[in-house]
Amino acid sequence: MIEHENTALALAASRIPVLPLRAGKVPFGNCRRCADNACGGRPSMKTPGLCTCPDPCHAWAAATTDPTVISSGPWRRAWLAASAVAYHPGGAGLTVVDLDNADAITWARENLPTTQTVPTTRGEHWLYLGRMQSANAVRPGVDIKSTMAYARWLGFGTGTMAYLPDAVRALAASKPATTRPAAQVITGPALVGRGECRHRTPVFLERGIAMAEQRITGAREAVHTTVYRTFLAVLSAHGRCGCLTDAHVARLFTAAQTKGESARHCVDAWANARTALGM
Repeated sequence: MIEHENTALALAASRIPVLPLRAGKVPFGNCRRCADNACGGRPSMKTPGLCTCPDPCHAWAAATTDPTVISSGPWRRAWLAASAVAYHPGGAGLTVVDLDNADAITWARENLPTTQTVPTTRGEHWLYLGRMQSANAVRPGVDIKSTMAYARWLGFGTGTMAYLPDAVRALAASKPATTRPAAQVITGPALVGRGECRHRTPVFLERGIAMAEQRITGAREAVHTTVYRTFLAVLSAHGRCGCLTDAHVARLFTAAQTKGESARHCVDAWANARTALGM
């Protein structure tokens, strides 16, 4: 619908990255070129990526503020078939606390600072200024949508937007298992080699990834350096045989972003580690 495209252009002019949603409030699927992550995926907005597909592929990672892209042929066809407009909260520097029912709203009113509120079909979106890791089901009826996520655009709502409180960040910190991104939105190439596998068993690889996650999340200082050295160690041990998958890389990137690293720094650190190892 032309109405959706106009809404998207207005939001983009306010530096809010947008994407179309099809029926069911879900993003448009990957085109044939990008199916099964064959293109290598597309990282977040403003981060150099592997995929330059002109279609609105890759869910939240396709969100853009570029009016030329929004009104291009592939996107215009998507707008005509779209059921709604979505945006990438993290790309706009925002966090959405998605309250899915009356009980969740009551909890938020008793525990979170008052902020800008947008009514939804079943509950409310509470918008805060600041970005963080996204997490689902942090408590009954409550999801957090910020980085590596999308939210449906439902208008500006009412109230004055408050800064992101520690109470919201703490909710995500207690749900680490729900924040791992899907494979198609990985921000770095996983399969970097096809040499002989030395692992013999998946347990060795799993232990290595788990230890790397712990090393990153346990860093108390020099986080940038810790992330790079951990990426370097993982690639040195597991990067040449092709056993690393997108899911493994996603876990490492998520651990780094939990410590406050940006998606761009994760991409750069991964690329630098590969270069240092001659991959």
